Amino acid sequence: MKKAVGWIVLALVIFYIGTNPGPAADIARGIGDGIAEVFRNIGVFFSNLAS
Repeated sequence: MKKAVGWIVLALVIFYIGTNPGPAADIARGIGDGIAEVFRNIGVFFSNLAS
């Protein structure tokens, strides 16, 4: 049952991206920016730790 739900969710995500590429791109950009910010902050932390 969990596998079927996973496939349905994946199909809905693909459908959403196909029908609304603009907002989907904004979401992906936001996620990417968030991940980059996390790694940037980790770098700053270790840089300050080494100083």
